[in-house]
Amino acid sequence: MSCSSAQPTAPDVPDYIKVRRADIDKALQNLIPTSPEYPPLIIEAMRYSLFAGGKRLRPILTLATADTVEPADTANNTDLVRPAACAVEMIHTYSLIHDDLPAMDNDLLRRGRPTAHVVFGEGVAILAGDGLLTEAFRILARWPDTQDPAVTTRKLRTIERVAEAAGSKGMVGGQTVDLQAAGQVPDRKSAALDENGLRAMHERKTGALIRASAVAGAIMIGASDDKIDAIDSYATHLGLGFQIIDDILDIEGTVDILGKTVGKDAAAGKPTYPALYGLEKSRSLAARAIAKAKQVLHDCGLSGQLDKIADLVLARKY
Repeated sequence: MSCSSAQPTAPDVPDYIKVRRADIDKALQNLIPTSPEYPPLIIEAMRYSLFAGGKRLRPILTLATADTVEPADTANNTDLVRPAACAVEMIHTYSLIHDDLPAMDNDLLRRGRPTAHVVFGEGVAILAGDGLLTEAFRILARWPDTQDPAVTTRKLRTIERVAEAAGSKGMVGGQTVDLQAAGQVPDRKSAALDENGLRAMHERKTGALIRASAVAGAIMIGASDDKIDAIDSYATHLGLGFQIIDDILDIEGTVDILGKTVGKDAAAGKPTYPALYGLEKSRSLAARAIAKAKQVLHDCGLSGQLDKIADLVLARKY
């Protein structure tokens, strides 16, 4: 596959997202274990957060990337890529459970209802996050069930990329930087972040899994290295735009729309784009990031749903 393949006209993105979300939710329902071998409480806690709603942006990116790279074979795309899509959503949900804990952001509301530690207690909430993270890698290793060595190689490559995004180089590292910057590490001075530091933190904390989600779709569908690199670049800019909008919504959004507490970043003195640049400049930076994401796609002849998803990220209100 070259970077200049033609792209057919894609269906309207709201319809596409609706279908893909339903597909992801159905697959997740089937993938979360329910047999008597598992203690019912941990499964209940895992499912509580996983099925609390949410945008499903990351798994949709996984599927949309495959459909963009190989638009002619959607059914086969889904079979190859769906397990990775579900896995990244489970990892994302685990990260939210842990981020909401009193030791982290101490949030009481997520996706419009009480956070996991409020409902189940801190111990079970931690274990629910651990369970989702571990199950995600079991799914990545197990599915799709195939003896095809090419697909097995893709699975291993995907596992490595997702693990890197979720670990100390990615989300875990980004959250650590965030805690230190907010003065939440005992016997450590808070570390004020400049422009480069703020971007680096968010590239780890938020951007790494967004990138891995998109790249996983490209890897699992068998994309060429140049297309994988293009998808990675697209998702890097997309993740930055997403985070800047997230920071803006923490100021301008409402609990009813966002489904989570607003204004907590400013109250806690957390580093954000509006805190560093102000709202107007932050909006400009978000628009610039999304424009760069779309340009990468256009330069490589890849548009489809990924182009439209970029527009939705910029325009989102929740």
